[in-house]
Amino acid sequence: MDWLINIIGFLLVIGVLVTVHEFGHFWVARRVGVKVLRFSVGFGQPLLKRTGADGTEYVLAAIPLGGYVKMLDEREAPVDSAERDQAFNQKPLWARNAVILAGPMFNFALAIIAYWMVFVIGATELRPVLGPVIPESPAAEAGLAEGDELLRINNVEVDAWDQAIMAMLEAAGDDPIAVRVRRGSGAEATMQLDLADQRLFDEEGEVLNIIGLTPWRPSIEPRINTVVSGGAAAEAGLQSGDRIVAVNGNPIDTWSALVERIRPLADQPAEVVVARAGEEFTVQVELQGRGEGESRIGLLGVTPVVPEGLFESMRHEVRYGVLESVPMAFAASWRAAALTVEVLFKMVVGEASVKNLSGPINIAQYAGDSVSLGIIPFLKFLAIVSISLGILNLMPVPVLDGGHLLYNTIEWIRGRPLSESAQGVGQQIGMALLFMLMGLAFYNDLYRLFGAGS
Repeated sequence: MDWLINIIGFLLVIGVLVTVHEFGHFWVARRVGVKVLRFSVGFGQPLLKRTGADGTEYVLAAIPLGGYVKMLDEREAPVDSAERDQAFNQKPLWARNAVILAGPMFNFALAIIAYWMVFVIGATELRPVLGPVIPESPAAEAGLAEGDELLRINNVEVDAWDQAIMAMLEAAGDDPIAVRVRRGSGAEATMQLDLADQRLFDEEGEVLNIIGLTPWRPSIEPRINTVVSGGAAAEAGLQSGDRIVAVNGNPIDTWSALVERIRPLADQPAEVVVARAGEEFTVQVELQGRGEGESRIGLLGVTPVVPEGLFESMRHEVRYGVLESVPMAFAASWRAAALTVEVLFKMVVGEASVKNLSGPINIAQYAGDSVSLGIIPFLKFLAIVSISLGILNLMPVPVLDGGHLLYNTIEWIRGRPLSESAQGVGQQIGMALLFMLMGLAFYNDLYRLFGAGS
């Protein structure tokens, strides 16, 4: 079932992103008078195909890993003299550059629209209140403490944890970060968080753990409220009202402690001590799991007894007006794009691990998770991947949009285009670099899936 959801999520995300990207090329090409021969979503064998009244062939192909817009071009095939003025290569540089830039620009526009929808629709978010601060960490040295609520990171106001994490990543550098908090007493204070020596983009460890922060977690008794039908607990005979006393000999006093003990035990047996009606007994539970590779976690299949109103003070509705959300969407997209470029640069210079790269398997897993969680997580994921796709295509590598812009820049400087042989060599180099990048991303996916535990 997880795989099915992942596949559906992947096809949905990639389908939207590729269609928007290629439509950008298509739409601008038509605007500047270039004849479009084929608009294809996907590669390989056509699954669906029809020819429009404009003569363009519209195709849905079998391999959903990209797409293309084929335009009339004398460099690819002979062109009838009557249509020569509609050939791409006959258009001035500004028009060709506009067509090339349109794909990435439409991806950025999609991200802005997605973020705008996130802000307008709104969501109930957990306030960024700190749990225990890890001793001797940057957060502890800055004076942050359990119970502090994050209000502002430098000049960026934050209302939720994902905003706070993004703002910290964006602000991290040689200068200390000004972190504005509301303390448990209600007073506000500004702390100086120094992350200059922290490698926040390594593949191991989460950002919050590296900084030394943990989200607030309520202290809930490890008592079962409901038992999921067909789950591990149900198979072992656990019942509503049971209290978990220990797991594999480790005492359990809170629900969060139970979660931490169960999490690393996916698909493994566990010895669970249970208290029921004043008596304690031990059961063997065959735990289940969810996720893949190193992200796979153990599941007991139970929910806790949560005192009424416990979470209400820590949740709030984050929603903005239709017009107010416009500049916020632009700002969120800009910050995400800047962070993506920064991570890519850090990978090139060795300050970030190349294991940050993700391929189709990992993207499918995240896509599936976002689809399962609802419209807001899906829109956020769509925005991030759309921005990444736009930036990737602008890299000055032949075969990518950025490579074509590089060729056009050289043509503008020289006053004439590069020779076909030089462009051919560039295309071969670009293909080699692209295959190396894809191979590395695919290797990372397989390592996360199969090699993380070995």
